[in-house]
Amino acid sequence: MPSKLRNNIELSKNSLAVLKKRYLLKDENRNVIEAPAELFLRVAKHVSSAEKKYKTKVSPKEAREVFYRMMSEREFMPNSPTLMNAGTYFGQLSACFVLPVEDSMDGIFNSLHNMAKIHQSGGGTGFDFSKLRPRGDLVSTTKGEASGPVSFMEIFDKSTGVIVQGGRRRGANMGILRCDHPDIIDFIQAKSKQNILSNFNLSVGATDKFMRAVNKNTKVPLINPRTGGKTKEVKAGIVFDLIVEGAWKTGDPGLIFLDEINRENPTPSIGRIEATNPCGELPLLPYESCNLASVNLERMLVNGKLNWEKLKRTVHWGVRFLDNVITVNKFPLQEIKEITFANRKIGLGVMGFADMLYGMNIAYTSDEALKLADKIMDFIHKESVYASAQLASERGAFPNFRKSVYAERNIRMRNATVNTIAPTGTISIIAGCSSGIEPVFALSFVRNILSGNKQFEINPVFERRARRKGFYNKELLSEIARKKSLKNIKGVPQEVKRVFETAFDVPGEQHLRVQAAFQRHTDNSVSKTINLPQKAGKEDIKKIYIMAHKLRCKGITIYRYGSKEGQVISFPSGKEEKPGAKDFFTASSEYSGGCAGGTCQF
Repeated sequence: MPSKLRNNIELSKNSLAVLKKRYLLKDENRNVIEAPAELFLRVAKHVSSAEKKYKTKVSPKEAREVFYRMMSEREFMPNSPTLMNAGTYFGQLSACFVLPVEDSMDGIFNSLHNMAKIHQSGGGTGFDFSKLRPRGDLVSTTKGEASGPVSFMEIFDKSTGVIVQGGRRRGANMGILRCDHPDIIDFIQAKSKQNILSNFNLSVGATDKFMRAVNKNTKVPLINPRTGGKTKEVKAGIVFDLIVEGAWKTGDPGLIFLDEINRENPTPSIGRIEATNPCGELPLLPYESCNLASVNLERMLVNGKLNWEKLKRTVHWGVRFLDNVITVNKFPLQEIKEITFANRKIGLGVMGFADMLYGMNIAYTSDEALKLADKIMDFIHKESVYASAQLASERGAFPNFRKSVYAERNIRMRNATVNTIAPTGTISIIAGCSSGIEPVFALSFVRNILSGNKQFEINPVFERRARRKGFYNKELLSEIARKKSLKNIKGVPQEVKRVFETAFDVPGEQHLRVQAAFQRHTDNSVSKTINLPQKAGKEDIKKIYIMAHKLRCKGITIYRYGSKEGQVISFPSGKEEKPGAKDFFTASSEYSGGCAGGTCQF
């Protein structure tokens, strides 16, 4: 690689530590043998090689140069497996998979085997366990009793715990059970004890019928999936209250709104969607996979204004990049390869939304932020559709196009879906921006970096503003690092306090309205954690869950601060907030925002 590439990318110490730990290539002795610039060039070369397979005006060289520039300038970043595996032996570039779980020993353990292969290659998996017969039901071959979905989930969980993804990190799963499964109560309460199903996020698959019954306080039937017969009726409100209680205690379960997901299913004749990836932003058919990438919105600003032309260019090249990823990908299973090629789903999203708001002097809690979220995602979705249609004219529509909703609309698309809002996690740390569409979790804090050392970090947009306004000093930054908010800190101008809000300045309803604004223009789904203070009550959670359904979100996740042991952020206690205290707000090396419980990050 040219030596001039080695030192031309400015990265924070923690970004470099994350890259060295997770992403940069190593030799047999686990010594790093790659610089960050070389990583981006490796990815750009591999992904741009897809251009050779098509008759197109874009040469592999041009694509390589654009892809490299977008990544090295941190305007655009693909999902972690692409960064890790592009141009390597593994070659598995997808982040998200859904695997079916059939109601037989062969079906269950075949899914377990497939999960292991996907985790080994760096991907995460989602499962709908609703086909499994309930606990105590008849097992015809042995005349014994079935152990139920939750017991098998524990086997998946244990297996996940011993497999490190691509040799770099532990696996992640989403477990879903329908609201009308006879074991739904067992499922809801499965994580009531700490360290149970710790490698799973859980979501109840909620139907419109169930949510209507909750609102009307009526009963719903529970259906045995083996027989299709009703086992009994339960009050929907009682089940819902247990869901709320579980979320209040542990952050699990969330809700997946199955009917809303399937109203937006682009290929309904292929099958119903019953599960999502680990963070909920990808509703997928059995065996489907998807590749993600995010545009750094903060990097789309020029002199405090959004450069729409730059955003348009980045979106079009981003769609091309992701379609190329499908072409050059190595798939862990033949079934995955077949349906992924048939639908060619991609998920281009955003990160740095909160940093962008800071740069534009817009408060996250304002109506202006909601209007801008709506406008930006509407623009991104329209340009993504247009870019996919242009690719279809060059390369052909996705093979299942005739079976899709796009055939009825007479829009030839290269990809069955184009947009996703992912949590971004470590890629936003690499990009040096806020996570996904989350508010910034802290403006000044101590980071526990991977080497075991501690590092003081400051939000870069806030630092620039503080220096420009003349109130930057170490004592003030230390005080900020002991507080959840700027609101009661002296020495910070009022106009800065108004704009530079943090996650705990944002009411739960505003978190949700931001999610809904992005969801209106996202054909996949949105990963967003509704972060709540420790004092939040169960009624607060209940209100948010019901509101999420009314706002036509596809799923909803909350996290109440302090509800899990080992959460990845922590604030000092009240007594430690006295002047001169040495304890600060702290965050783990790979926490960038979103779910402080840790299991939401993938």
